[in-house]
Order: sequence, then structure tokens, then C-alpha cells
Amino acid sequence: QVQLQESGPGLVKPSQTLSLTCTVSGGSITTDSYYWTWIRQPPGKGLEWIGHIWPSGSTYYTPSLKSRTSISRDTSNNQFSLHLSSVTPEDTAVYYCVSGGDWGKGTLVTVSS
Repeated sequence: QVQLQESGPGLVKPSQTLSLTCTVSGGSITTDSYYWTWIRQPPGKGLEWIGHIWPSGSTYYTPSLKSRTSISRDTSNNQFSLHLSSVTPEDTAVYYCVSGGDWGKGTLVTVSS
């Protein structure tokens, strides 16, 4: 059973970088066949896929966010992280880390000065 837990600051100022970490238990981000995904849901909108990272470390990002997005790994702590630069209030959303059918509980990040 894979369990995922998001963590990071709930408030980020415009133009700064939004950084979140997903801690994984019950699975390995380096050896499992899953890939590891970040998804968000802005207020009043549907789910939006951001990107994912494979056990090998290869990544893919949705084209609309690619220029601002980086997903990285910390293999020693079985974690993967999201970094979204140059944020605006439109980046306010509940952010989820996901693998297959397993979801974290989500964490709300508000972009505001």
C-alpha cells in the first residue's frame, strides 16, 4: 500500500517559487514500476496535471507549465518535490501528489502578498 504525504508552506508571495515535498511510504520512488505525479485543483476549477517523475529520475511536465516547473527526487528519504517558479495568484490551488490510484490528502497553497 503506497501512502503519500504533501508538505510545504501554505502561503507564497507572487514572483517567488512554490516548493512542496511528497513523502512516500509503502513504495519506492526508485524501484517501483509507478511514476510519481503532481496534480493541482485551483478554486472553482477542475483537476490539472502538472507533471511526473519516473523511478529513473526522468521527468515530464504539462506544456503550459513546463517553463516554470521542476520535479526532483530525494532518494535517501523516499521523497519527490515540486518547484513552481514565478508564481501568480492564479497558481493558488490544492496541490496533490499521486501515484496510480493513491493520492495524498492535498495541501492548499495560496499565492498572495
